[in-house]
Amino acid sequence: MESNIRLFADECIIYREITDSSDIDNLQTDLNRLGEWEVENEMEINPDKSKAVSFTKVRIKERTRYYFRVQLIPEISSFKYLGKIIRSDINCADPVIYTIRKSLKILHFIMHILKKGNNNTKPLVYTALLRPVLEYGAVCWDPYK
Repeated sequence: MESNIRLFADECIIYREITDSSDIDNLQTDLNRLGEWEVENEMEINPDKSKAVSFTKVRIKERTRYYFRVQLIPEISSFKYLGKIIRSDINCADPVIYTIRKSLKILHFIMHILKKGNNNTKPLVYTALLRPVLEYGAVCWDPYK
């Protein structure tokens, strides 16, 4: 397989840099090989959960069509991977809004449960419940620190 593949639990991403039409063909070949591997190993990959995303600086891009087995993989502009929203235009608005909403729900829960709690408990609950949501994936957005 010439394309890169990342596996984590029940998620799988197959990707490669596309510089010309031969790269598109190679990616499709690798998708076909993945389908063959699935049959050989008696595994099942749900093609309905498969999505295609293109990351490019070009404003108007040529639409590419990829297939898994015989099913067309729909092209989307954003997806959720390992709990983070990734957009094809690398815009951070959606991931930030998602994290804020999730954090506010947890903060509301903490405030509701600990209305009369003691002051030593509040920092512990914050550290255990809210802080991981705020810090999760931080290295993805600033990998140099």
